[in-house]
Amino acid sequence: MAEKELYRNGPYADFFCQGVRRGDMLFIAGQVGVDAQGHIPDALSEQLTIAYQNISAVLEKFNASMDDIVDETMFVTDMADCMANVGPVFAAREAAYGKKPEVAQTLIGTTALVDPAMKIEIKVIAKLA
Repeated sequence: MAEKELYRNGPYADFFCQGVRRGDMLFIAGQVGVDAQGHIPDALSEQLTIAYQNISAVLEKFNASMDDIVDETMFVTDMADCMANVGPVFAAREAAYGKKPEVAQTLIGTTALVDPAMKIEIKVIAKLA
């Protein structure tokens, strides 16, 4: 059985891992739109951009990139806001990937995230070389 490689970071490092590698699969915990200084922007698309930056940082710890992502799940607290801003949201998503994402993608509406100011959380699975 393949060993687990763990990456723990951030204020909740004692409670969960940001990333878990098992064999050639990498599972990244849901990342939110909070920057290193703890700032949460108001706009959903800006939170999405920061969440992808956080995902990219975890990928780098495992020598991986956005190209390695195969599955993505987005949780949004306001589906109406997401759909009203679908252009900027998906433009920010495409910018994060550097192209049209080649991933399976699920969008889920939820009532809340860990902080009421948070509008989006993104969880991904990557296949590593």
